[in-house]
Amino acid sequence: MPRDPWLTKGKVKVRIKTSQGDLSVVLDRSKAPCTVHNFVHLADRGFYDRTDCHRLTAYPTLKVLQCGDPTGTSEGGPGYKFKDELPTDLKPAPNDPSGLRRVYERGFVAMANAGPDTNGSQFFLVQSDSSLKPNYTVFGTITAEGLGTLDKIAAGGIAGEDPLDGPPKVRAHLYRVQPC
Repeated sequence: MPRDPWLTKGKVKVRIKTSQGDLSVVLDRSKAPCTVHNFVHLADRGFYDRTDCHRLTAYPTLKVLQCGDPTGTSEGGPGYKFKDELPTDLKPAPNDPSGLRRVYERGFVAMANAGPDTNGSQFFLVQSDSSLKPNYTVFGTITAEGLGTLDKIAAGGIAGEDPLDGPPKVRAHLYRVQPC
């Protein structure tokens, strides 16, 4: 957790300039202070600049665009990991007999990970309400303008053999990620 109290309060607007238009997001320090601090730190240093969003999913229960991997392989990151700040206020997923899944709502920005406490730089943008176990830190929301850009990318479909998971056909190149 950041030690300075101002790092745990307020919101940060971030403009993500993409090849398909602006994809602005609002990050919420009160929900995930370390995660927001990490994202802003990486953005300020140009970590995300000149990278591509490498994964688009179109499963009935998972519709997201994943970005933040400088290698484009789904395995890259900043060279460090940090702890989860898991959400506790997500709605239960409908039609989940186990009761374990929650709704990651359209417009959420959340961290991608490879298991507990493996956050780094990869994040996903929720294009449509998705059903997941609450194992992913939610740290912001996409603006209305940004949702239009996300929808444009998702409407292009998925490249490759798997029609439900792979790189987006419409290239989503991040030119600049900059806190406003």
